[in-house]
Amino acid sequence: MLRLSKLTDYAVVVMARLARDGALPEGQVQTAPGLAQATGIAEPTVAKVLKILGQAGLVEGVRGARGGYRLTRPLSAVPLSAVIVAIDGPIALTACVDGGQGGCEAQGICAVRGRWDPVNDAIRRALSGITLADLAGPSCCAVPTMLVAE
Repeated sequence: MLRLSKLTDYAVVVMARLARDGALPEGQVQTAPGLAQATGIAEPTVAKVLKILGQAGLVEGVRGARGGYRLTRPLSAVPLSAVIVAIDGPIALTACVDGGQGGCEAQGICAVRGRWDPVNDAIRRALSGITLADLAGPSCCAVPTMLVAE
């Protein structure tokens, strides 16, 4: 069974919450404790997720008394595959793909060695075609409209 880690799931939830809060005034950021409270995810886990997402360039930290985290780009520009790779590493069904070595006793005589690559490529393409905005839904990322007085 192909299953993503809980940490990847949490990363999607945290990023969706950041996008929802991104409709706040320009430059406003969210703190790890605030995100933990808003999402119901433990604060140490949120902090860990934010650190990993920051290293991957998906969120950025703002230092200072009013510091916190914000997205580096809209959810519509973040493919699900980017979050998976940031948290779980390369997307592959088997360890013997993309020139990987070791981890298999039958490596030398395997009849399907190298034939998993098209399957893995198809999965990567599918996951790259789904954005976090697709997962978060329209209510998460909608930009609030302002009434204009005539």
